[in-house]
Amino acid sequence: MHFWDQHKNITLYYEALTKSICDKYDLKQLEYDILMFLHFYPQFNTAADIVKVRKSTKSHVSTSLKVLEQKGLIEKKQNAKDKKCIEIYLLKKSDEIIEDGIDIQKKFMWDLFQGISEDEMKIFKDVFDQICKNADNFLKESDNEKNV
Repeated sequence: MHFWDQHKNITLYYEALTKSICDKYDLKQLEYDILMFLHFYPQFNTAADIVKVRKSTKSHVSTSLKVLEQKGLIEKKQNAKDKKCIEIYLLKKSDEIIEDGIDIQKKFMWDLFQGISEDEMKIFKDVFDQICKNADNFLKESDNEKNV
């Protein structure tokens, strides 16, 4: 179970790197994470998408979106076809944060994968993808058993 103890170091390092951005722009970690998520995955632009894909809680996402909207970093728009669907869009004011975030993410990836060859990286990606698929499948099975 060594992996389960050590994987937290990856998250802690990422949060340590992004702290400078959060401090600079007076953001909480989840607010920053949501901005970056919306930048990289614009197709997942509803609160429900953010909750589902990022595995976040509804209340935390809702609170963070409210703050981001108040700061003028995002805007919410009603979907023209589905009036119940509220879509979230990044505003120009978020551009500088996103640029800083991309720079930090590049540094993060560079630092983490030092000394790893392209072949090793491909193997790592394949193994990690399989582990994630396995976890998703077991979670779905668990949810199905609860609903029966």
